[in-house]
Amino acid sequence: MSGVTLETCDVLVVGAGPAGMAAAVAAASSGASVVVTDDNPAPGGQIWRDGPGASLPPAARQWREALARHANLRVRSGTRVVVAPAAHELLLEDAEGATRMRWTKLILCTGARELLLPFPGWTLPGVTGAGGLQALIKAGLPVEGERIVIAGSGPLLLAAAATAKAAGAQVLRIAEQASFASVAAFGASLVRWPGKAVQALTLADANYRTASRIVAAQGTAQVESVRLRQGSREVEMACDRIACGFGLTPNTQLGQLLGCALAGPGLAVDALQATSVAGIYAAGECTGFGGSERALVQGTIAGHAAVGEAAKARAHDRERARWDAFAAQLHRRFALADDLKALPRPDTLVCRCEDVPFAALSACTGWTDAKLHRRCGMGACQGRVCGDAAQFLFGWTPPAPRPPLVPVRIETLAGLAAPGDARQ
Repeated sequence: MSGVTLETCDVLVVGAGPAGMAAAVAAASSGASVVVTDDNPAPGGQIWRDGPGASLPPAARQWREALARHANLRVRSGTRVVVAPAAHELLLEDAEGATRMRWTKLILCTGARELLLPFPGWTLPGVTGAGGLQALIKAGLPVEGERIVIAGSGPLLLAAAATAKAAGAQVLRIAEQASFASVAAFGASLVRWPGKAVQALTLADANYRTASRIVAAQGTAQVESVRLRQGSREVEMACDRIACGFGLTPNTQLGQLLGCALAGPGLAVDALQATSVAGIYAAGECTGFGGSERALVQGTIAGHAAVGEAAKARAHDRERARWDAFAAQLHRRFALADDLKALPRPDTLVCRCEDVPFAALSACTGWTDAKLHRRCGMGACQGRVCGDAAQFLFGWTPPAPRPPLVPVRIETLAGLAAPGDARQ
C-alpha cells in the first residue's frame, strides 16, 4: 500500500446490520451517492451473520438484494473505521489499503456488543458469550454432540440455544436470571407484537429456568462442569461448553469520538434520528437495544432524513413507536438484578487482557485510578469488555474513546500523517 486514497460520498453509513441496510436503501432511493462500510465479510450484522454454519432468513436475503439493486450504493465489507482525521471525514482501513472517506451526511449504525460479567472460571477454554456462541457456530464451529449450558439474561439465550441445537448440540440448561414473574409478564405483553409471540413459541425450551444464575465454571484445562443457583439451592452439571451473556451494550465509541451526546447507554437522537452533532444520524442498537424490527425502522427514518426527505421519514413514526414500546418491555423485564454484582470472587479476573482480579479493583476510586494503577483496560480490548463489567460492578463511568478506535497498520497512520499523501 502506498499512501491513503481519498474518496467522497453524499451519505456514509457505518454498519451493515439491519439498521445500516435500511438506512442505505432509504438514502439511495433519492439518487444520492451512498457508501456502506462494515467490518464483517458480508452485510447482515450480528443477527444476520453469514457463514458455513448459518442459514440466512428470508428478510436478510431480501435486504441484501435491495442493496444490490441501487447502482449509486456501494458496500465496503471487511472495512474498519480507524479515526476521524478531519471534519466530515473518516479514515477507513481494509485488507487492501486505507481510504479517507469524505461525507456530507453520516449515519451511525454501529450496533451493540455482548455484556460479559466476570464469574469464577469465566476465562476457561469453552466459556463464551451467548451471542459469541451463536457467531462461532455460524462461522463453522462444530458442536455436534456437545453438552452446552447457556446462562445470563434476555431473549438472546433462547436464540443461542436454538442455534446450538440446530447444529447438533445438547442444551442441558438455559438459566435466565430474571424472575418467573418478569418473564411471564414479558410473555403476556407479546400480544401487542404477534410476530414476536410466534417467535417466542418456536424458541420455547423445556430446559429453560427463571431466577437461575451461574455461580462458577469448573475445570482444569477446559470446562468440565458448571455450578448454577436455582432459587435458594445450587446444582452442578457436567458440560462441555458454557455460553453466558447478560444482554447487550450499545457501541457508541465512534459517535462519542465525533462529539455525539449520549442518552442512557446509547447515542441520543431526535425524531428524525439526528444526533446532537449536525449532519450525523444514528439508528439501531447504538441508540439502545430493541431488536431487528426497531433497527430497520430507525434506519429507514435516518436514511430518508439524511437526504432531506423528512416527510418520508415521519411516515414511519408510528411503526417506530410500536417497536420502541417493545424495547421498553425488554429493558424492564430483563433488568439485571443487583445481586449479580456478587458473581466474582476476590481472585476472579475482571480484566482478562491484563490479568487484573476483582480484589485489585475493589479499592479503586474509578476507571482512571484502575487504569493508572492496575492497568485495567490497557489490553487488546481497550476496555470494551472490562469497562462494561466495571460499570455494572462498581458504577464507574466507562472510559472515553480515544483514537485509533481499532488496531491499525503503521503504514496507514504514516500515510495519513504525510502532507498531501491522500490521493484520488
